[in-house]
Amino acid sequence: MIIVRRLLPIPNPFRPKIRAEMSTLAPQTAEPLPAPRKRVILSGIQPTGIPHLGNYLGALSNWVNLQNTSKPEDELLFTVVGWHALTLPQKPKELATSRMDMLAILLAIGIDPKRCILFHQDHNPLHTELAWILSCLTPIGKLKRMTTWKSRLATSKNMRDGSEVDETGLNVGLFTYPVLQAADILVYRATHVPVGEDQSQHLELSRDLADQFNRTFKGPNRMFPLPTQFNTSSKRILSLRDSASKMSKSSPDPSSRILLTDSPNEIASKIRTAVTDSIAGITYDPINRPGTANLLTILAASKGEDVHETVKGYESKNHGALKRDVTEALQEMLRGPREEFERMKSEQGYLQQVAQEGKEKAVEKAEQTMREVRRRVGLA
Repeated sequence: MIIVRRLLPIPNPFRPKIRAEMSTLAPQTAEPLPAPRKRVILSGIQPTGIPHLGNYLGALSNWVNLQNTSKPEDELLFTVVGWHALTLPQKPKELATSRMDMLAILLAIGIDPKRCILFHQDHNPLHTELAWILSCLTPIGKLKRMTTWKSRLATSKNMRDGSEVDETGLNVGLFTYPVLQAADILVYRATHVPVGEDQSQHLELSRDLADQFNRTFKGPNRMFPLPTQFNTSSKRILSLRDSASKMSKSSPDPSSRILLTDSPNEIASKIRTAVTDSIAGITYDPINRPGTANLLTILAASKGEDVHETVKGYESKNHGALKRDVTEALQEMLRGPREEFERMKSEQGYLQQVAQEGKEKAVEKAEQTMREVRRRVGLA
C-alpha cells in the first residue's frame, strides 16, 4: 500500500478571498475522485460453456458467499467477460447463447442483481477505452513475461525445430488481453479482486499499471487504488479421469467433469467411473492418493465440511461407499441450481432486463472514472 503524506499549508488570512476571486476566472474541471474507503469487489467469468464443478466450488460459490457476507457499504460487481472469450475462435451463435446461459447460471446459483452489479463486460465500451490508454503505458516486455503468453508460445513451437514458432494460431488479443483485464478492474476502481493463483501475475500487472498511471498523471488525489488479491476458501477440483490435471471444460473426455446442468444419472455415471487407487481403506493423501483425495474434497465441499473431518467417517469403508456418498451429495447440491437454470432459460425477457439494468449501473460507475482519466491525460 502506498501512503502519501501531505504537509499542512501555513494559514493565510487572504487565501479564502484569493480563491474566491480565482474561482470566477478559472475554467471548470472535473471533480477529483475521492479515495475509496469501502471495498469495491470485482470478478468475472468467461462465457465458454456451462460451468463445471471446479468452476462452481473454486469461484462461483465464493461469489455467492461474498455477496451474503459482505458489509452493506461494500460494492460488488460480477461480469460475464465476452471480450476475453474472443481471444480464441468462437462460433457467433454459440457465443451469443453461452453469454445468456452464463447470466442465467449466475442468477440460478444465487447472485442477486439487486445487491450486486451483474452485467456483460462487452455491454460497456468504457472497458476498451481505458484498455487503450493503459496499453500506451504498458511495456511490451511485461506482456512477454506473462506466463499465459509464454505457455501459448511453448505450445506453438515447431516440433522439428524448437527455435521456430508457428504464429498462425496466435493473435494480438492473446498478447494484450491482460491489459484489458486490468481495465476491467481499474475502470470501476476496484479495491479487491477474488482470483485464483493462476491469475496472480495478471493482477500484479493491474497494480503496476495503476501505479504507473498514478505517477504519470498526477492529480489532487490518487486516481486508482492498487487492487488487492482477495483470498477466498476455494477448492481445487481435479479431473475425474486424470488426477494429475484440474477439472477442465477443454478436456476431450466429457466424463472427466461434472457440469452444473448434469442430470442425477449423469452425475452417478461419472462418479462411478472416477479414478481412485487400489489401496485398501480411505485416507486423505493428495500426494500419494490424488484420486481418492479429490473425491473426499468434493464430498466435503458439497456438505460444507472440512475435508479432515469428512475423512474420519471413512476409516473402515471402501471406495464404493465413498463414491455412493459423493454421488448423493452432488445430486442434492446441484439439484436446485440445475432446476433454477432451466427455469431461467425460459425467462429470456427477464434475462434481458437484468442485463440492461446491469449495463446502466456499470456504465454510470465507469463513466465517473473515465471523466477524470480523460481530463488527466489531456483528452477532455
